[in-house]
Amino acid sequence: MPTAPPDLPGSSTTDSPLDRALALLLAGEREASLRWSAAVVEQEDAVPSALILTCRLLADAGRTEAATEGFELGVRRAIDAGNLPLAVAAIADLRALGVDVNGHLDDISAAFCAGSPNLTETAGPPPPLPSFEKFQPLSSFLTGPALLSKATQIIHQASQKYEGSAAAEMLFAPLPLFSALEKDGLRALIEAFEMITVPAGKEVIVQGEEGAEAYIVARGELEVRRVPDEPASETEPRPQPMTLARLTNGALFGEMALLSRAPRAASVVACRPSILLVARREGLEAVAEKRPEVGVELAAHCRRRMVANLVRTSPVLINVPSAERMVLVEHFETRVFEKGDKVIVEGLETDGLHLIASGEVAIIGHESGEPFVISTLGAGDVVGEVALVLRRKANADVVAVHPTVTLHLPREDFMRLVREHPAILLSLYVMAVERDEETTSVLATSTTSITEDYVLV
Repeated sequence: MPTAPPDLPGSSTTDSPLDRALALLLAGEREASLRWSAAVVEQEDAVPSALILTCRLLADAGRTEAATEGFELGVRRAIDAGNLPLAVAAIADLRALGVDVNGHLDDISAAFCAGSPNLTETAGPPPPLPSFEKFQPLSSFLTGPALLSKATQIIHQASQKYEGSAAAEMLFAPLPLFSALEKDGLRALIEAFEMITVPAGKEVIVQGEEGAEAYIVARGELEVRRVPDEPASETEPRPQPMTLARLTNGALFGEMALLSRAPRAASVVACRPSILLVARREGLEAVAEKRPEVGVELAAHCRRRMVANLVRTSPVLINVPSAERMVLVEHFETRVFEKGDKVIVEGLETDGLHLIASGEVAIIGHESGEPFVISTLGAGDVVGEVALVLRRKANADVVAVHPTVTLHLPREDFMRLVREHPAILLSLYVMAVERDEETTSVLATSTTSITEDYVLV
Protein backbone atom coordinates (compact mmCIF):
# COMPACT_ATOMS: atom_id res chain seq x y z
CA MET A 1 0.00 0.00 0.00
CA PRO A 2 1.52 3.40 -0.94
CA THR A 3 2.22 6.18 1.49
CA ALA A 4 -0.80 8.03 2.82
CA PRO A 5 -1.17 11.77 2.40
CA PRO A 6 -0.61 14.05 5.35
CA ASP A 7 -3.44 16.34 6.42
CA LEU A 8 -1.28 19.39 5.86
CA PRO A 9 -2.21 22.52 3.88
CA GLY A 10 -0.85 22.45 0.37
CA SER A 11 0.08 18.77 0.45
CA SER A 12 -0.72 16.70 -2.59
CA THR A 13 -2.45 13.41 -1.98
CA THR A 14 -1.81 9.88 -3.17
CA ASP A 15 -3.99 6.80 -3.02
CA SER A 16 -4.28 5.71 0.59
CA PRO A 17 -6.37 3.63 2.99
CA LEU A 18 -8.36 6.76 3.75
CA ASP A 19 -9.21 7.19 0.07
CA ARG A 20 -10.57 3.66 0.19
CA ALA A 21 -12.55 4.43 3.34
CA LEU A 22 -14.08 7.56 1.81
CA ALA A 23 -14.96 5.74 -1.41
CA LEU A 24 -16.65 2.95 0.56
CA LEU A 25 -18.63 5.49 2.58
CA LEU A 26 -19.82 7.26 -0.56
CA ALA A 27 -20.80 3.87 -2.01
CA GLY A 28 -22.93 3.12 1.05
CA GLU A 29 -20.61 0.40 2.39
CA ARG A 30 -20.53 1.82 5.90
CA GLU A 31 -19.13 -1.16 7.82
CA ALA A 32 -16.35 -1.69 5.28
CA SER A 33 -15.57 2.03 5.42
CA LEU A 34 -15.36 1.88 9.22
CA ARG A 35 -12.93 -1.06 9.09
CA TRP A 36 -10.57 0.99 6.93
CA SER A 37 -10.86 4.36 8.66
CA ALA A 38 -10.65 2.96 12.21
CA ALA A 39 -7.57 0.95 11.23
CA VAL A 40 -5.94 4.17 10.03
CA VAL A 41 -6.61 5.78 13.43
CA GLU A 42 -5.27 2.69 15.20
CA GLN A 43 -2.00 2.88 13.27
CA GLU A 44 -1.65 6.69 12.91
CA ASP A 45 -3.84 8.53 15.43
CA ALA A 46 -2.51 11.96 14.39
CA VAL A 47 -4.40 11.91 11.04
CA PRO A 48 -7.41 14.19 11.68
CA SER A 49 -9.31 13.19 8.54
CA ALA A 50 -9.29 9.54 9.66
CA LEU A 51 -10.57 10.56 13.09
CA ILE A 52 -13.37 12.61 11.53
CA LEU A 53 -14.48 9.88 9.14
CA THR A 54 -14.40 7.18 11.82
CA CYS A 55 -16.44 9.30 14.21
CA ARG A 56 -18.96 10.20 11.55
CA LEU A 57 -19.61 6.50 11.05
CA LEU A 58 -19.84 5.96 14.80
CA ALA A 59 -22.29 8.86 15.13
CA ASP A 60 -24.48 7.44 12.36
CA ALA A 61 -24.51 4.12 14.25
CA GLY A 62 -25.65 5.79 17.48
CA ARG A 63 -22.29 5.79 19.31
CA THR A 64 -22.64 9.50 20.13
CA GLU A 65 -20.32 9.62 23.13
CA ALA A 66 -17.41 8.03 21.28
CA ALA A 67 -18.07 10.16 18.20
CA THR A 68 -18.02 13.34 20.27
CA GLU A 69 -14.74 12.34 21.91
CA GLY A 70 -13.19 11.63 18.53
CA PHE A 71 -14.47 14.77 16.82
CA GLU A 72 -13.04 16.91 19.62
CA LEU A 73 -9.73 15.13 19.22
CA GLY A 74 -10.00 15.72 15.45
CA VAL A 75 -10.33 19.47 16.03
CA ARG A 76 -7.16 19.53 18.13
CA ARG A 77 -5.23 17.31 15.71
CA ALA A 78 -6.30 19.46 12.74
CA ILE A 79 -5.14 22.63 14.51
CA ASP A 80 -1.82 20.96 15.30
CA ALA A 81 -1.45 20.07 11.61
CA GLY A 82 -2.23 23.65 10.55
CA ASN A 83 -5.34 22.44 8.70
CA LEU A 84 -8.07 24.99 9.44
CA PRO A 85 -10.59 23.42 7.00
CA LEU A 86 -10.43 19.99 8.68
CA ALA A 87 -10.83 21.59 12.09
CA VAL A 88 -13.95 23.37 10.82
CA ALA A 89 -15.21 20.11 9.30
CA ALA A 90 -14.96 18.40 12.71
CA ILE A 91 -16.86 21.28 14.29
CA ALA A 92 -19.65 20.84 11.74
CA ASP A 93 -20.04 17.24 12.90
CA LEU A 94 -19.99 18.24 16.56
CA ARG A 95 -22.66 20.85 15.95
CA ALA A 96 -24.83 18.20 14.24
CA LEU A 97 -24.61 16.15 17.46
CA GLY A 98 -25.85 19.12 19.49
CA VAL A 99 -22.47 19.81 21.11
CA ASP A 100 -21.60 23.38 22.15
CA VAL A 101 -18.76 24.29 19.78
CA ASN A 102 -18.06 27.84 20.97
CA GLY A 103 -14.84 26.87 22.72
CA HIS A 104 -13.59 25.05 19.62
CA LEU A 105 -14.41 28.01 17.39
CA ASP A 106 -12.40 30.22 19.75
CA ASP A 107 -9.46 27.80 19.59
CA ILE A 108 -9.46 27.69 15.78
CA SER A 109 -9.77 31.44 15.30
CA ALA A 110 -7.06 32.10 17.90
CA ALA A 111 -4.68 29.68 16.18
CA PHE A 112 -5.07 31.02 12.64
CA CYS A 113 -6.03 34.72 12.99
CA ALA A 114 -3.80 37.71 12.29
CA GLY A 115 -1.19 38.07 15.01
CA SER A 116 -1.50 34.48 16.24
CA PRO A 117 1.70 33.19 17.88
CA ASN A 118 1.20 29.96 15.90
CA LEU A 119 1.84 31.72 12.59
CA THR A 120 5.33 31.99 11.18
CA GLU A 121 6.80 32.67 7.77
CA THR A 122 9.72 30.36 8.54
CA ALA A 123 7.96 27.18 9.67
CA GLY A 124 10.18 24.14 9.84
CA PRO A 125 9.81 21.06 7.64
CA PRO A 126 6.53 19.13 7.95
CA PRO A 127 6.46 15.97 10.04
CA PRO A 128 7.34 12.73 8.24
CA LEU A 129 4.55 11.10 6.28
CA PRO A 130 2.83 8.15 7.94
CA SER A 131 3.69 4.87 6.26
CA PHE A 132 0.97 2.37 5.39
CA GLU A 133 3.06 -0.14 3.46
CA LYS A 134 1.88 -3.01 5.67
CA PHE A 135 -1.56 -1.59 6.35
CA GLN A 136 -4.49 -3.92 6.92
CA PRO A 137 -8.09 -2.89 7.61
CA LEU A 138 -9.84 -4.28 10.65
CA SER A 139 -10.84 -7.92 10.31
CA SER A 140 -13.87 -8.60 8.13
CA PHE A 141 -15.08 -10.92 10.91
CA LEU A 142 -15.81 -7.78 12.93
CA THR A 143 -19.38 -6.74 12.17
CA GLY A 144 -22.28 -5.03 13.89
CA PRO A 145 -21.83 -4.21 17.61
CA ALA A 146 -18.41 -5.88 17.73
CA LEU A 147 -17.07 -3.60 14.99
CA LEU A 148 -18.57 -0.52 16.67
CA SER A 149 -17.04 -1.51 20.02
CA LYS A 150 -13.61 -1.99 18.44
CA ALA A 151 -13.79 1.41 16.69
CA THR A 152 -14.95 3.02 19.95
CA GLN A 153 -11.98 1.51 21.77
CA ILE A 154 -9.57 2.83 19.11
CA ILE A 155 -10.97 6.36 19.43
CA HIS A 156 -10.76 6.28 23.22
CA GLN A 157 -7.16 5.06 23.14
CA ALA A 158 -6.21 7.79 20.64
CA SER A 159 -7.77 10.43 22.91
CA GLN A 160 -5.96 9.12 26.00
CA LYS A 161 -2.65 9.06 24.13
CA TYR A 162 -3.09 12.70 23.07
CA GLU A 163 -4.04 13.83 26.57
CA GLY A 164 -0.97 12.07 27.99
CA SER A 165 1.48 13.54 25.49
CA ALA A 166 3.52 16.67 26.14
CA ALA A 167 2.13 19.75 24.42
CA ALA A 168 4.38 20.85 21.57
CA GLU A 169 4.57 24.33 20.07
CA MET A 170 2.86 24.18 16.69
CA LEU A 171 3.94 26.66 14.02
CA PHE A 172 2.48 26.96 10.53
CA ALA A 173 2.39 29.44 7.67
CA PRO A 174 -0.39 32.07 7.49
CA LEU A 175 -3.38 31.08 5.35
CA PRO A 176 -4.51 33.35 2.51
CA LEU A 177 -7.61 35.34 3.45
CA PHE A 178 -8.15 33.69 6.85
CA SER A 179 -4.93 34.79 8.54
CA ALA A 180 -5.52 38.38 7.41
CA LEU A 181 -8.53 38.60 9.75
CA GLU A 182 -8.61 39.38 13.45
CA LYS A 183 -9.90 36.66 15.76
CA ASP A 184 -13.56 37.70 15.90
CA GLY A 185 -13.78 38.27 12.16
CA LEU A 186 -12.18 34.91 11.41
CA ARG A 187 -14.56 33.16 13.77
CA ALA A 188 -17.56 34.73 12.04
CA LEU A 189 -16.21 33.70 8.62
CA ILE A 190 -15.56 30.04 9.41
CA GLU A 191 -19.03 29.68 10.89
CA ALA A 192 -20.44 30.33 7.39
CA PHE A 193 -18.89 27.13 5.99
CA GLU A 194 -20.56 23.72 5.84
CA MET A 195 -18.92 20.37 5.12
CA ILE A 196 -19.55 18.08 2.15
CA THR A 197 -17.88 14.86 0.95
CA VAL A 198 -17.55 14.23 -2.80
CA PRO A 199 -16.52 11.09 -4.75
CA ALA A 200 -13.72 10.90 -7.30
CA GLY A 201 -14.90 12.22 -10.66
CA LYS A 202 -17.48 14.58 -9.17
CA GLU A 203 -17.74 17.97 -10.92
CA VAL A 204 -17.92 20.32 -7.98
CA ILE A 205 -18.00 23.33 -10.32
CA VAL A 206 -19.19 23.11 -13.93
CA GLN A 207 -17.81 25.44 -16.59
CA GLY A 208 -20.47 27.75 -17.99
CA GLU A 209 -22.89 27.39 -15.10
CA GLU A 210 -23.64 30.19 -12.69
CA GLY A 211 -22.50 29.67 -9.13
CA ALA A 212 -22.81 31.33 -5.77
CA GLU A 213 -20.49 29.18 -3.65
CA ALA A 214 -16.89 29.21 -2.51
CA TYR A 215 -15.07 26.03 -1.47
CA ILE A 216 -12.07 24.99 0.62
CA VAL A 217 -10.29 21.66 0.29
CA ALA A 218 -10.19 20.14 3.76
CA ARG A 219 -8.77 16.84 2.56
CA GLY A 220 -8.41 15.61 -1.00
CA GLU A 221 -7.33 16.66 -4.46
CA LEU A 222 -9.15 18.33 -7.35
CA GLU A 223 -8.30 19.61 -10.83
CA VAL A 224 -9.29 22.88 -12.48
CA ARG A 225 -10.17 22.10 -16.10
CA ARG A 226 -11.24 24.42 -18.89
CA VAL A 227 -12.66 23.58 -22.30
CA PRO A 228 -11.55 26.19 -24.87
CA ASP A 229 -14.10 27.95 -27.05
CA GLU A 230 -15.97 25.85 -29.60
CA PRO A 231 -14.28 25.52 -33.03
CA ALA A 232 -15.25 28.02 -35.68
CA SER A 233 -16.52 25.29 -38.04
CA GLU A 234 -17.86 21.74 -37.82
CA THR A 235 -14.81 20.43 -39.68
CA GLU A 236 -12.43 21.50 -36.91
CA PRO A 237 -11.82 19.04 -34.04
CA ARG A 238 -13.61 19.71 -30.77
CA PRO A 239 -11.23 21.26 -28.23
CA GLN A 240 -10.05 19.03 -25.39
CA PRO A 241 -10.17 20.15 -21.73
CA MET A 242 -7.00 21.79 -20.44
CA THR A 243 -5.85 21.23 -16.86
CA LEU A 244 -5.11 24.66 -15.39
CA ALA A 245 -4.31 23.80 -11.78
CA ARG A 246 -4.39 21.09 -9.14
CA LEU A 247 -5.98 21.90 -5.79
CA THR A 248 -4.85 20.21 -2.58
CA ASN A 249 -5.39 20.56 1.16
CA GLY A 250 -6.19 24.13 2.21
CA ALA A 251 -6.91 25.45 -1.30
CA LEU A 252 -9.73 27.98 -1.67
CA PHE A 253 -11.59 27.96 -4.99
CA GLY A 254 -14.77 29.25 -6.58
CA GLU A 255 -14.62 32.47 -4.59
CA MET A 256 -14.79 34.67 -7.72
CA ALA A 257 -18.52 33.84 -7.78
CA LEU A 258 -18.78 36.01 -4.68
CA LEU A 259 -17.58 39.03 -6.65
CA SER A 260 -19.32 38.34 -9.96
CA ARG A 261 -22.33 36.30 -10.99
CA ALA A 262 -20.71 35.48 -14.32
CA PRO A 263 -20.78 31.85 -15.47
CA ARG A 264 -17.95 29.74 -14.12
CA ALA A 265 -14.83 30.10 -16.28
CA ALA A 266 -13.66 26.51 -15.65
CA SER A 267 -14.75 23.22 -14.12
CA VAL A 268 -13.34 21.77 -10.88
CA VAL A 269 -13.33 17.98 -10.69
CA ALA A 270 -12.43 15.75 -7.74
CA CYS A 271 -9.47 13.50 -8.57
CA ARG A 272 -10.15 11.35 -5.48
CA PRO A 273 -12.72 11.23 -2.69
CA SER A 274 -12.49 14.61 -1.00
CA ILE A 275 -13.78 16.48 2.05
CA LEU A 276 -14.71 20.07 1.24
CA LEU A 277 -16.08 23.09 3.03
CA VAL A 278 -18.64 25.18 1.16
CA ALA A 279 -20.01 28.67 1.85
CA ARG A 280 -22.82 30.25 -0.12
CA ARG A 281 -23.00 33.87 -1.16
CA GLU A 282 -25.98 34.70 1.04
CA GLY A 283 -24.23 33.27 4.10
CA LEU A 284 -21.05 35.24 3.47
CA GLU A 285 -23.04 38.39 2.75
CA ALA A 286 -24.73 37.98 6.13
CA VAL A 287 -21.31 37.68 7.79
CA ALA A 288 -20.04 40.77 5.95
CA GLU A 289 -23.09 42.75 7.06
CA LYS A 290 -22.35 41.98 10.71
CA ARG A 291 -18.56 42.16 10.37
CA PRO A 292 -17.71 44.72 7.64
CA GLU A 293 -14.00 43.97 7.92
CA VAL A 294 -14.69 40.42 6.70
CA GLY A 295 -16.41 41.79 3.60
CA VAL A 296 -13.51 44.14 2.94
CA GLU A 297 -10.96 41.33 3.20
CA LEU A 298 -13.07 38.98 1.05
CA ALA A 299 -13.27 41.61 -1.67
CA ALA A 300 -9.53 42.29 -1.40
CA HIS A 301 -8.75 38.57 -1.60
CA CYS A 302 -10.94 38.14 -4.68
CA ARG A 303 -9.26 41.13 -6.30
CA ARG A 304 -5.80 39.70 -5.60
CA ARG A 305 -6.81 36.41 -7.22
CA MET A 306 -8.34 38.26 -10.15
CA VAL A 307 -5.18 40.32 -10.63
CA ALA A 308 -2.96 37.23 -10.40
CA ASN A 309 -5.00 35.56 -13.17
CA LEU A 310 -4.81 38.62 -15.41
CA VAL A 311 -1.08 38.98 -14.87
CA ARG A 312 -0.64 35.49 -16.29
CA THR A 313 -3.10 35.73 -19.19
CA SER A 314 -3.61 39.32 -20.40
CA PRO A 315 -2.04 40.01 -23.82
CA VAL A 316 -1.55 43.65 -22.78
CA LEU A 317 0.57 42.77 -19.78
CA ILE A 318 2.65 40.09 -21.49
CA ASN A 319 5.13 42.74 -22.67
CA VAL A 320 5.71 44.04 -19.16
CA PRO A 321 8.51 42.36 -17.17
CA SER A 322 6.93 39.80 -14.85
CA ALA A 323 8.41 41.42 -11.75
CA GLU A 324 6.56 44.68 -12.55
CA ARG A 325 3.15 43.33 -13.55
CA MET A 326 1.59 42.99 -10.10
CA VAL A 327 2.65 46.52 -9.15
CA LEU A 328 1.33 47.84 -12.45
CA VAL A 329 -2.12 46.25 -12.15
CA GLU A 330 -2.54 47.62 -8.65
CA HIS A 331 -3.12 51.02 -10.31
CA PHE A 332 -6.32 49.71 -11.90
CA GLU A 333 -9.71 50.10 -10.21
CA THR A 334 -12.25 47.28 -9.90
CA ARG A 335 -15.57 47.88 -11.66
CA VAL A 336 -18.63 45.61 -11.68
CA PHE A 337 -21.22 45.65 -14.49
CA GLU A 338 -24.58 43.91 -14.46
CA LYS A 339 -25.96 42.15 -17.54
CA GLY A 340 -26.93 44.78 -20.12
CA ASP A 341 -24.81 47.59 -18.63
CA LYS A 342 -22.79 49.58 -21.13
CA VAL A 343 -19.07 49.46 -20.42
CA ILE A 344 -18.38 51.83 -23.34
CA VAL A 345 -20.92 54.00 -25.18
CA GLU A 346 -20.78 54.50 -28.95
CA GLY A 347 -20.12 58.09 -29.97
CA LEU A 348 -18.59 59.13 -26.66
CA GLU A 349 -15.00 59.36 -25.50
CA THR A 350 -14.09 56.37 -23.38
CA ASP A 351 -13.22 57.09 -19.75
CA GLY A 352 -10.33 54.64 -19.73
CA LEU A 353 -9.00 51.18 -20.45
CA HIS A 354 -10.77 48.03 -19.21
CA LEU A 355 -9.14 44.64 -18.61
CA ILE A 356 -11.90 42.03 -18.40
CA ALA A 357 -11.31 40.01 -15.24
CA SER A 358 -14.42 37.80 -15.34
CA GLY A 359 -17.59 37.60 -17.36
CA GLU A 360 -18.12 38.53 -21.00
CA VAL A 361 -18.87 41.63 -23.09
CA ALA A 362 -20.30 42.09 -26.57
CA ILE A 363 -19.14 44.67 -29.10
CA ILE A 364 -22.39 46.08 -30.47
CA GLY A 365 -22.67 47.94 -33.77
CA HIS A 366 -25.74 49.53 -35.37
CA GLU A 367 -27.17 49.14 -38.85
CA SER A 368 -30.16 51.26 -39.89
CA GLY A 369 -30.76 51.89 -36.21
CA GLU A 370 -30.78 48.16 -35.37
CA PRO A 371 -28.07 46.78 -33.03
CA PHE A 372 -26.05 43.67 -33.90
CA VAL A 373 -23.17 41.75 -32.38
CA ILE A 374 -19.75 42.33 -33.91
CA SER A 375 -17.83 40.09 -31.51
CA THR A 376 -17.64 38.97 -27.89
CA LEU A 377 -14.70 39.22 -25.49
CA GLY A 378 -13.92 37.45 -22.23
CA ALA A 379 -11.47 37.28 -19.34
CA GLY A 380 -8.01 38.61 -20.23
CA ASP A 381 -9.26 40.72 -23.16
CA VAL A 382 -9.10 44.52 -23.32
CA VAL A 383 -11.74 47.08 -24.31
CA GLY A 384 -11.43 50.84 -24.73
CA GLU A 385 -8.03 50.70 -26.38
CA VAL A 386 -9.31 51.77 -29.83
CA ALA A 387 -10.65 55.12 -28.62
CA LEU A 388 -7.69 55.71 -26.31
CA VAL A 389 -4.85 54.81 -28.66
CA LEU A 390 -6.39 56.16 -31.88
CA ARG A 391 -7.62 59.23 -29.93
CA ARG A 392 -11.22 59.29 -31.11
CA LYS A 393 -14.72 58.56 -29.93
CA ALA A 394 -15.94 54.97 -29.58
CA ASN A 395 -17.41 53.52 -32.80
CA ALA A 396 -19.43 50.79 -31.03
CA ASP A 397 -21.11 50.01 -27.74
CA VAL A 398 -19.51 47.51 -25.37
CA VAL A 399 -22.21 45.74 -23.34
CA ALA A 400 -21.95 43.22 -20.50
CA VAL A 401 -23.38 39.87 -21.63
CA HIS A 402 -23.23 38.51 -18.08
CA PRO A 403 -22.40 40.19 -14.78
CA THR A 404 -18.83 41.25 -15.53
CA VAL A 405 -15.86 42.53 -13.53
CA THR A 406 -13.16 44.66 -15.12
CA LEU A 407 -9.98 46.33 -13.96
CA HIS A 408 -10.27 49.91 -15.14
CA LEU A 409 -7.45 52.38 -15.77
CA PRO A 410 -8.80 55.97 -15.96
CA ARG A 411 -7.93 58.00 -19.04
CA GLU A 412 -5.80 60.44 -17.04
CA ASP A 413 -3.58 57.58 -15.83
CA PHE A 414 -3.19 56.04 -19.28
CA MET A 415 -0.43 58.34 -20.55
CA ARG A 416 1.57 57.87 -17.39
CA LEU A 417 1.25 54.11 -17.85
CA VAL A 418 2.56 54.10 -21.42
CA ARG A 419 5.40 56.47 -20.54
CA GLU A 420 6.56 54.08 -17.83
CA HIS A 421 5.92 50.96 -19.95
CA PRO A 422 6.25 51.91 -23.66
CA ALA A 423 5.95 48.24 -24.70
CA ILE A 424 2.30 48.39 -23.66
CA LEU A 425 1.63 51.22 -26.13
CA LEU A 426 2.97 49.15 -29.04
CA SER A 427 0.89 46.16 -28.01
CA LEU A 428 -2.23 48.29 -27.61
CA TYR A 429 -1.63 50.09 -30.91
CA VAL A 430 -1.44 46.84 -32.86
CA MET A 431 -4.51 45.53 -31.05
CA ALA A 432 -6.43 48.78 -31.60
CA VAL A 433 -5.71 48.89 -35.35
CA GLU A 434 -6.70 45.24 -35.83
CA ARG A 435 -9.92 45.63 -33.85
CA ASP A 436 -10.77 48.90 -35.57
CA GLU A 437 -10.34 47.28 -39.00
CA GLU A 438 -12.48 44.32 -37.89
CA THR A 439 -15.22 46.59 -36.56
CA THR A 440 -15.20 48.80 -39.65
CA SER A 441 -15.43 45.77 -41.94
CA VAL A 442 -18.30 44.24 -40.03
CA LEU A 443 -20.18 47.53 -39.86
CA ALA A 444 -19.86 47.85 -43.62
CA THR A 445 -21.16 44.37 -44.46
CA SER A 446 -23.30 43.00 -41.63
CA THR A 447 -27.05 42.42 -41.72
CA THR A 448 -27.10 40.43 -38.46
CA SER A 449 -29.63 41.43 -35.82
CA ILE A 450 -28.84 41.43 -32.14
CA THR A 451 -30.04 38.43 -30.17
CA GLU A 452 -32.04 38.56 -26.97
CA ASP A 453 -28.87 37.67 -25.02
CA TYR A 454 -27.61 41.23 -25.43
CA VAL A 455 -30.19 43.50 -23.85
CA LEU A 456 -29.17 47.14 -23.91
CA VAL A 457 -30.08 49.44 -21.06
